[in-house]
Amino acid sequence: MQPIRPDRRWPLHDVASTRRIEAAAAVALPPHALMERAGLAVARLALAIAPHAKSIWIACGPGNNGGDGLEAAMHLQRWGKAPHVTWLGDEAKAPADALASLARARQAGVTIGDSAPAACDLAIDALLGIGNARAPQGRLAKWIAAMNSNGNPVLAVDLPSGLDADTGNGALVNATHTLSLLTLKPGLFTAQGRDAAGTVWFDDLGVPAGDTDAPPTAWLGSSPVPMSRPHASHKGSYGDVAVIGGAPGMAGAALLAASAALHAGAGRVFVGLLDAGVLAVDGAQPELMLRPWESLELGAMSVACGCGGGEAVRSVLPKVLSTARALVLDADALNAIAADPQLQAQLKARAGRSGRSTVITPHPLEAARLLGRSTSDIQSDRLAAAAELARRFACVAVLKGSGSVTAAPDEWPVVNFTGNARLATAGTGDVLAGMIAARLAQGLEAMQAASDAVHAHGACADNWPEGKPLTASALARQENPGSRPG
Repeated sequence: MQPIRPDRRWPLHDVASTRRIEAAAAVALPPHALMERAGLAVARLALAIAPHAKSIWIACGPGNNGGDGLEAAMHLQRWGKAPHVTWLGDEAKAPADALASLARARQAGVTIGDSAPAACDLAIDALLGIGNARAPQGRLAKWIAAMNSNGNPVLAVDLPSGLDADTGNGALVNATHTLSLLTLKPGLFTAQGRDAAGTVWFDDLGVPAGDTDAPPTAWLGSSPVPMSRPHASHKGSYGDVAVIGGAPGMAGAALLAASAALHAGAGRVFVGLLDAGVLAVDGAQPELMLRPWESLELGAMSVACGCGGGEAVRSVLPKVLSTARALVLDADALNAIAADPQLQAQLKARAGRSGRSTVITPHPLEAARLLGRSTSDIQSDRLAAAAELARRFACVAVLKGSGSVTAAPDEWPVVNFTGNARLATAGTGDVLAGMIAARLAQGLEAMQAASDAVHAHGACADNWPEGKPLTASALARQENPGSRPG
């Protein structure tokens, strides 16, 4: 059992894949073995979370998730904790494994009740798990409300009850810890999952998913390998980035993207402002080279287009789409493409041209415009939406938000595990576009460049000191005031 950290790539399995792994393990193992292992894992984590808890409430549902809770109750009872157990099951209808754990709990002296305690030091949510089809009514609704108002740690078994394992929507319980069993589920890491699950722990129950024929649904992003910079190199070794955007009144967006590209390691960064008269030089960052966008040799550059582009970016896009060697499309560039079938055709055509790579970085509303759907549709299944964007436009798509999803045609999506609400401020999306463009300029392929940049972008926010506001300009410079001496 271990907490999930972004220090390695973790495979994520949806419900269908998890069921296949579970079925294969059930054939290979003795009867009841998986539930016995799950219950022991839950009990051990409960003690690790709240070692001095005097009262532990285990709320058990009618299915096998409840059986895991009953099995855990047996161990906690034997270890002297006298858990308060409530069970929604019916002995005439309960699954065989859950009935076996019910009997083991009773033999250990566990008392099964039907009402929540007035208070507890630790609550264990073993109500629904991946069997998430039950609407909260009656005792179920009361127990969920009691858990959420308890004010002490809540440990969810496999999933916070109500959370869709595949999409991360529908959470009913707000857990402080979640122990994902057998497989890690994508819904824990995107949409509502990040808030509902708290700290995610994992136990494969002695059944490594790699030993089965059930491939992952997605991967959890990991810390990128640092890019080496040999002594025998020069600025040309790290590529050129051109940022095209900054229509009247929005020059800051383009400059933020350019600053991010510069601090992410690009050799040279050019800025083509669409409000040509606003600046001749950026006094705060004289390294940035401001040029008329038409003068830039886009065919030899990594281009970030659309940041603060306004309506002016529409006239720029045909040339950018046809000539840029590597391209990141963000913000107003995406809105223009969503409204213009010819630009959409140009975008898709880039995939057929050798040496051309493209990354699009929509937030949910921009993704909805690109796909002709509603924002709620996009958010209802973020992995599917990202994959559809990648297929439809033949490019790498980064669907931004809680648990950003990076997808490419015919590849497993990558769900990002870094970042927090400090990024919910103006300009941070522009910064991400610049960070991706810099990695493309340095030679990374598009999927790697995008997923690495998304990870680094979020990690900056995770490492930001508590109580200090994070601005996009500081994020672009990848500063961390907490790390400065003195």
